[in-house]
Amino acid sequence: MRKLVNIAGINIDNITMEQAVERVYSFIDSGKNHSVYTPNAEIMMDGITNKQLKEILNSADILVADGAGVVLASKILGKSVAEKVSGFDLAKNLLIASSKRPIKFFLFGGKPGIPERAHANVICDYPGAEIVGTRNGYFSQEDESEIINQINNSGADVLFVCLGAPKQEQWIHKHKEQLNVKVCMGLGGTIDILAENVKLAPDFFRNHGLEWLYRLYKEPWRFKRMLRLPKFILYILGIKFGLIKVK
Repeated sequence: MRKLVNIAGINIDNITMEQAVERVYSFIDSGKNHSVYTPNAEIMMDGITNKQLKEILNSADILVADGAGVVLASKILGKSVAEKVSGFDLAKNLLIASSKRPIKFFLFGGKPGIPERAHANVICDYPGAEIVGTRNGYFSQEDESEIINQINNSGADVLFVCLGAPKQEQWIHKHKEQLNVKVCMGLGGTIDILAENVKLAPDFFRNHGLEWLYRLYKEPWRFKRMLRLPKFILYILGIKFGLIKVK
């Protein structure tokens, strides 16, 4: 039975990292495909303003709180989620667990050459994890049938889709029924991190909810995009004090 926390009309799973890993394994043992999305505060704000995206997020079989902003929002509303479950950390924990309880992974996303580099690093860093296919994230609509066939022919259990939000969520939602995998996961920059093309924020920043600050320091062009973070918290405060009604 899922425990959900409603944050501005979006239903976040009240779940720990360990529970999320176990649930993914339960999906693998089932006979159908499942979707896992990992929204941070920016994606949550997009979901609030985009009805279609909100519906896609709420259709997920697991929707975890990826980021301190989402956790803070749950606390402001008095419905605190168990903990932050970031997309990269969930992916990493699945790669680690797969050495004892096998999972076949497919990596989809990133610039040409990046998924292959991520594959090589996974072999070194996560002994026992099995990558059965890779595909970069540069494609046209005409390529989608070929990509779906490649994924299906690989025999993958879990598909990491790293196209950036909201493109990855929209792609999974559109093609979920055509895919033979058991779990599709929207994981943002996870492949870039696995490939060491992008550095993960140091532990200090991650442990204190300051990943956004580190990312802004490394990528100042994100400034305009990150304005959605304070906008999201102000929106949540508006709900808290009855100034905004959630539809």
